[in-house]
Amino acid sequence: MDLTGIISISGKPGLFKMVGQMKNGIIVESLEDNKRFPAYASHKVSALDDISIYGYSEDVPLVEVFVMMYKLEEGKETLDSNKASIEELRARLREAFAEFDEERVYASDLKKLFKWYNLLLAQGLIDDKVDEPSEEGNEADSSEENESKED
Repeated sequence: MDLTGIISISGKPGLFKMVGQMKNGIIVESLEDNKRFPAYASHKVSALDDISIYGYSEDVPLVEVFVMMYKLEEGKETLDSNKASIEELRARLREAFAEFDEERVYASDLKKLFKWYNLLLAQGLIDDKVDEPSEEGNEADSSEENESKED
């Protein structure tokens, strides 16, 4: 599953795909209705790759939570966040990810999580695999560490 370029914009519902750049921002396309518009530097933009869900022992990347949900739902849609109660959403997430911190994951976060999962699934962007970092990047990191130790 590769969610590179998929973003959330604070104050705007849904998810967006980056499709271009401009001098003072980016051009995004809604995953729901394919409408394009500019997102300026003043918008708070969050890449899904950078978002994590609070866990008791450690935070878990959103991509991994989506994989857990995909496996639980056997590749089908999950609860509709507009129709299900917060207790139902919380219980369903607990089935997929038992370690999530219920005190720090707010009701609004749960609604977004379930809405985003269903939207990404409808777009064919979710599967049961987490993309691993490339081996090239890891080799470069280890060679930099060796160089700094020699100094």
